Amino acid sequence: MGENIAKLILRITVGGMMLFHGIHKAVHGIGFIKGMLKSHGIPEMLAYGVYAGEILAPLFLIIGWRSRVWAAVIALNMAGALYLAHAGDFLKLGAHGAWAVELPMFYLLSAVAIVLLGSGKYAVIRD
Repeated sequence: MGENIAKLILRITVGGMMLFHGIHKAVHGIGFIKGMLKSHGIPEMLAYGVYAGEILAPLFLIIGWRSRVWAAVIALNMAGALYLAHAGDFLKLGAHGAWAVELPMFYLLSAVAIVLLGSGKYAVIRD
């Protein structure tokens, strides 16, 4: 039972926290992401994928519908964010002495953990 509760807590934590990032982008737009993509020679249209990675995926992760798939979407989203926005930050310290890529790495690695663990017992569809 404890293992399933832990999986639920992990899903709710990652999904819930990531959802706030998605809501912010839904309210304030993704122009800055389009700019980053353009500067890397990547089509700007791909910026709309952030809505899948930061709104849809978190919602489905929270309820436990195909958690492994949606966690993989979050992991890919975060890998993209690390590449586009934090490529030069891996060996840097950020505010208050924290690792500069601490938060995106938390999301990436936690999402990978969900991909490996699955949704657990407390999910709409267990995987």
